[in-house]
Amino acid sequence: MDCIFCKIASKEISTSLVYEDDQVVAFRDNDPQAPTHILIIPREHISTINEFNDSHSGLISHMMLTATQIARELDIADDGYRLVWNCNLKGGQAVFHIHLHLLGGREMKWPPG
Repeated sequence: MDCIFCKIASKEISTSLVYEDDQVVAFRDNDPQAPTHILIIPREHISTINEFNDSHSGLISHMMLTATQIARELDIADDGYRLVWNCNLKGGQAVFHIHLHLLGGREMKWPPG
């Protein structure tokens, strides 16, 4: 498979990780949309969130809890942050390996775009 996020998760491509465990890795986005822009990705390849099913509930929860932990560690939790999932091209997904965006360090506007 030629998935850049799979290569990052397996350390085939070296990048500075903000967080890692047996289920997920987290790293800074190469095209940040906020002062803090972290991507949390599962080690397992899942192309879009449309592929989620009941068997993924633990992974989804783990990704969300990891994001909140990272927000606390980066000192953006108290001021506020945004968590974003994009799905497919019209939803803004550019890499087809699910990833959760953690955005913070500035005021977020609504609607988002």
